[in-house]
Amino acid sequence: MIPIRVAQRGTGILREFNEAGVLSAADVHVAERLGRLGGEDRELVLFAAALAVRAVRSGSVCLDLTRMRDIGVDADEERPELLVDPAELPWPEEAGVVEALRESPLVFGGPRGPLRPLRLTDPSRPGTGPLLYLDRYYQQEQIIRRVLTARAAGHPRTDPAVVRRELDRLFGPPENLVDRQRIAAALAATHWTTVVAGGPGTGKTHTIARILALLVAQHAADPGGGAPPRIALAAPTGKAAARLQEAVRDQAPALGLPELSAATLHRLLGWQRGRTTRFRYHEHNRLPYDVVVVDETSMVSLTMMSRLLAALRPDTRLVLAGDPDQLASVDAGAVLADLVAAPFPGTADPSFEEVLGAELAVAAAADPGESETLTDLERDRLRGGIVRLTRGRRFGGRIAELAVAVRAGDTEAALGLLRAGGEMLELLGPDENAAVRADIVATAQRVGTAARAGDAAAALAAFESHRLLCAHRRGPFGVEHWDRVAAEWAATVGSGPDHRHGTWYPGQPLLVTANDHEARIYNGDTGVVVARPDGSLRVALQRGDEPYLVHPTQFPAVVTVFAMTIHRSQGSQYDAVTIVLPEPGSGLLTRELLYTAITRARRHVRIIGTEEAIRTAIDRHVLRASGLSLDDLGSAPVAVED
Repeated sequence: MIPIRVAQRGTGILREFNEAGVLSAADVHVAERLGRLGGEDRELVLFAAALAVRAVRSGSVCLDLTRMRDIGVDADEERPELLVDPAELPWPEEAGVVEALRESPLVFGGPRGPLRPLRLTDPSRPGTGPLLYLDRYYQQEQIIRRVLTARAAGHPRTDPAVVRRELDRLFGPPENLVDRQRIAAALAATHWTTVVAGGPGTGKTHTIARILALLVAQHAADPGGGAPPRIALAAPTGKAAARLQEAVRDQAPALGLPELSAATLHRLLGWQRGRTTRFRYHEHNRLPYDVVVVDETSMVSLTMMSRLLAALRPDTRLVLAGDPDQLASVDAGAVLADLVAAPFPGTADPSFEEVLGAELAVAAAADPGESETLTDLERDRLRGGIVRLTRGRRFGGRIAELAVAVRAGDTEAALGLLRAGGEMLELLGPDENAAVRADIVATAQRVGTAARAGDAAAALAAFESHRLLCAHRRGPFGVEHWDRVAAEWAATVGSGPDHRHGTWYPGQPLLVTANDHEARIYNGDTGVVVARPDGSLRVALQRGDEPYLVHPTQFPAVVTVFAMTIHRSQGSQYDAVTIVLPEPGSGLLTRELLYTAITRARRHVRIIGTEEAIRTAIDRHVLRASGLSLDDLGSAPVAVED
């Protein structure tokens, strides 16, 4: 077990919660330093400040003081059974904490200066208690709220006839059906901000390409349009950016799109090492684009989203795409989920109504058995430029049913599907390893055979046929353990170092862990070492239809991979996945984690774990505290004043 670090200066309740693992030494140190700088020494205030730091470290933007008892202990991946039950700790009463904060100089400033590192807000929604922010995250949330509210206050100039013509060209003539991809394109043509939400295989990148084609055509038809629109494609990671670029480029010739490149958000904003201004583009130097598209937005943190929105010109079209039900950013915030879930500002745009109003009315009046209609909630979202794609095309059958049950929190339905099994679903106990061993061995054989023959495409296809996914990195349920076990199984059929090529061998599966944009190598890429006719070795990475071959020495950082974390798998798809679930006590076991893992598979999902672990995962819905998810975007939280 990794020992808990204890802050030596911590005393009283801070030390007790630190020793229990609810607070880390860093949480305590930050709270005490704030107290010294602001002239605050009351235990309840410092305790609340430490919990606010802990909340951000857990992914929340702020601390919901009514739910502070829900904060768990830091997960011990190796010995979760030794963790303390937070319910047994001496939690202070909420009212006492709030009263102390209302009088604190850390909230209102004091004689030592105007320093206000904490913000206490009182959301307007009934049933929601006070929220405690670190000032930095409060300001970032306000930027997002302010920019989105301003962008929703008006609409771009639109020619409905041009939009209808292009929609018919790109999607075909309208039918008595609700085509949410068509709706998404119409929204992008008539709104400054468009959110395209949807699960894997619902056609988000397919829709993005057609949105871009529509905007290019719309711009060309404008007599005052001038030069073609400047378009930027971006994603939170290099791997996601590369996939977006490939998907759009594959469709570009048929749609009449120019060749477009994608970049990470850091590169888009012009990250500058060692400069006072961290990014080249910001609110005083705006991005020079007419259209900005961001894919995999669920992985974008509050901080990065606030920087992006601050750097946008008011007349730049913004399209955000992603799955709000997947795992959120590893940093604070779940902005996409907040935007989809929260009331969004906006009024009905006459141009949108002129473009699609008649189609939607016909679909609504059609026989419910023959036509899918929009719910009242969906119609409300349309006013804010939000549409959710629902028709999955990548997988179906029982995998889709399981994903829907998990996403909806329907534990009994999910367990019923897994117990029934079948060709697509399989549930095995923690010690039942024969099936996963057979898959790993078979995959290693196919990968090795193709790699030794120099067939990079076949090696990559075989490598993508099965993936072993874990929640943890360490411990008996983690990647480190399963990587070692899987490598031993693969070695039994000759898939291992042959000592002729040193570190590298044909068929070796690799995971890239650092970016090299010049070499088109991205953190999160996976590939296979393949032999060349001259006896040399190359690493094959998937890039569109053709493998991309790179010399092994060109990689900035790479590891052999037989198993990977579920977080790492986001944005990828495999024919089959084996999901290793930890014991129910694991804090990483959540609905979002299980949903993300299940939706990586096209044809088969195998879960290794107990029914209790599955039940725990589905019942534990990640609730990241945030003002965006609790308040109307048009009305900022009201800070409590003297």
